[in-house]
Amino acid sequence: MAVKIRLKRMGAKKAPFYRIVVADSRSPRDGRFIEEIGYYNPTTEPITVKVDSDKVAEWMKNGAQPSETVKRLLTKNGVIK
Repeated sequence: MAVKIRLKRMGAKKAPFYRIVVADSRSPRDGRFIEEIGYYNPTTEPITVKVDSDKVAEWMKNGAQPSETVKRLLTKNGVIK
């Protein structure tokens, strides 16, 4: 089973809010997930990103691959190098 760390879209129309989740790569974007590890809110000023870095490290150690967007967010916040 391939596991991904990716964004799950929440919020209203034209007001996006994203949860950072660990999910099976075959599940739909907003579908079933294994664990929620943070959130990302691009509508606030400054942009809000909150991530549990311990859980991210544990999932990546177990083989979870972050999506490109999540990888950029985690790198920008200093969670991964």
